[in-house]
Amino acid sequence: MAKIALLILADAETHGDLGRVVNALQIAREFLEAGDQVRILFDGAGTRWISKLSDPDAKGHALFRSVQEAVQGACSYCAGAFGVKEEVAAAGFRLLDEFDGHPSLRNLILDGYQVLTF
Repeated sequence: MAKIALLILADAETHGDLGRVVNALQIAREFLEAGDQVRILFDGAGTRWISKLSDPDAKGHALFRSVQEAVQGACSYCAGAFGVKEEVAAAGFRLLDEFDGHPSLRNLILDGYQVLTF
């Protein structure tokens, strides 16, 4: 069984950014369907995606919902820096702050997760 963590850093401004987040979510779905352990984290400008993908009319919404169980949340510090802390919480996701306001990638690696960035 694989253990994979997908770190979404892509901003939410361009068609290319949408492509990166959709690729990350599609890969997450593939691993989940295979029964692997998956964690999805939104960091940096990527914290903007949670509120966008939570909108039922958004491109990628259905894919996002299909992997929602694997979403760990968004970086607390970055969500604040990009002005989306309230939106992340309103969408029902956690703000991650294990290391100095940020999620701990070290803990994921120590737990045997391979980290992919998008």
